[in-house]
Amino acid sequence: MTKALLPQAFWFRFAVPCPRVDEMPRPAGAQRLLDLPASCALPEAARLEGRASWAEVRVGWNAQGLGIAVLAEGVADVQLASDRPEGFADVQFWVDTRDTRDVSRATRFCHRFVAPLRVRESGRRLDVDVAQRPIARALADPPMSRSGLIEARAELGRSGWLLELFLPAQVLHGFDPDTNRRLGFAYQVADHVREDQFLGVGRDFPIGENPSLWATIELIG
Repeated sequence: MTKALLPQAFWFRFAVPCPRVDEMPRPAGAQRLLDLPASCALPEAARLEGRASWAEVRVGWNAQGLGIAVLAEGVADVQLASDRPEGFADVQFWVDTRDTRDVSRATRFCHRFVAPLRVRESGRRLDVDVAQRPIARALADPPMSRSGLIEARAELGRSGWLLELFLPAQVLHGFDPDTNRRLGFAYQVADHVREDQFLGVGRDFPIGENPSLWATIELIG
């Protein structure tokens, strides 16, 4: 069979509902930071290419900000991963609080966050440090968030790993659900053995720089 010149996701611009979840982030001492329900799951774009997604990404919102969870099934050799200088896994998110569809370069409302996961020396726990990073070729940059504002938690389970993080409104320039319920959104999930997973097209296209390639999440509830 002849391989398609363009990925099937290229022909789609996803617009997906993002439910309101008032009980997040959960208080200190709770077992989970978010515990987002299944209704917050984003579509599995990999199925357009006849592949199964290996990570489930969920997104919820409330007036305080956005909650994002990544559940990746099927951990490979964690002990080997602990020696990798680049870490066990890496997650990136892009958020456009204006859902810009007609420009190919990021504006001051476009944000990029990186969340590398590393295995502790014990081999059974994960550390994560979330940081905001500039977007290449941006027309303007949003205010850079202060360290410590973003809450994050990562853990290893019997069959996979889980990352939960909460982006408060203070780190999302222009976030105002009262006046705008449509956000641009993209992600890239990578670990040390599997092909990177995206929401839509991948790195064959400039998704890290071009917000018109991002999906839309519609804040409902």
